Amino acid sequence: MALPQERIYTIDDIYALPDGERAELIDGQIYYMAPPSRKHQKILFSLSRTIADYIDQNNGKCEVDIAPFAVFLNEDAKNYVEPDISVICSSDKLTDKGCVGAPDWIIEIVSPSSRYMDYTTKLFKYRTAGVKEYWIVDADKNRVMVYNFVNNELNEYSFTEDIPSGIYSGFTINLSTLNI
Repeated sequence: MALPQERIYTIDDIYALPDGERAELIDGQIYYMAPPSRKHQKILFSLSRTIADYIDQNNGKCEVDIAPFAVFLNEDAKNYVEPDISVICSSDKLTDKGCVGAPDWIIEIVSPSSRYMDYTTKLFKYRTAGVKEYWIVDADKNRVMVYNFVNNELNEYSFTEDIPSGIYSGFTINLSTLNI
């Protein structure tokens, strides 16, 4: 007896979703996304504004993009993600559709429905795709996990600590000072 084959989805399937329905595509599998909470959005806005302000004040070349923003991680038709915050420092990766290739820095803000994805599946995908730095902001635990893939380092911070950015020397963020 033949085993049923698992369907492999592509980016075309993502673009065919009904308006307002959001999902990500990882290795050909669709993962639907629940709407974010108000706290999630406040953290997203405050972090992205803080990073963008730092870049602007230092005449940086990087761009900060927030979800929903398409990232085509592996430049193939089977991987499409919408990180909460993407910092892209190479303008040649940017197109009208989003980012083709790995952003330099990705921040995911954990939601109850995204916990497993953020801590496991996306961690692996981001590392293997070439992301330099990955932050997992977990408001339920008042914790930020910082993965510096360039130096193969993992550090854990509380919301009250200064968290250094690996891609910007001297730049730190303390979540307790943000309006969240």
